[in-house]
Amino acid sequence: MARKNRKKKVSANGAATSGTMATNRRVRFDYHLLDDFEAGLVLKGSEIKSIRDGKIDISNAYVRVTNGEAWLVNAYIAPYQAAGVWSQHEPLRERKLLLHRREIEFLRGRIEQERLTVVVQRVYIVRGVAKVAISLARGKRHEDRRETIKRRDQERDMARALRR
Repeated sequence: MARKNRKKKVSANGAATSGTMATNRRVRFDYHLLDDFEAGLVLKGSEIKSIRDGKIDISNAYVRVTNGEAWLVNAYIAPYQAAGVWSQHEPLRERKLLLHRREIEFLRGRIEQERLTVVVQRVYIVRGVAKVAISLARGKRHEDRRETIKRRDQERDMARALRR
């Protein structure tokens, strides 16, 4: 079956309504990523509209597991300007993540036993539903970061030499 070429949907104000809405590019530099998960988000109406406008910041976001539930903490979703005073949301509130019970228990066990953290890589929209790509991660030490920079510089130099 042939796939159709699909164009990215665009809202009236020009913002994308599907695809990646926010990425956290520092995650790969600051952490060793171990396992990846995809989770749904429980949002209010003004929050999803603000995300569709691209007004979300996940640079400080992480996941906390409490009482058998996973929560997205420190994700900033800007207030939606067209929403009324009564239907507005709190920008930094904790948002519930939709994961299977066994995934939540797996995360909780690894966090408690191995002292790992769960970081947010990106937020995207699939068929009108907001999703979050999260990863179980171990923080890098300062030496590890230097090694990453050194390796990246060496690869860049080799690529330049091959082009010449």
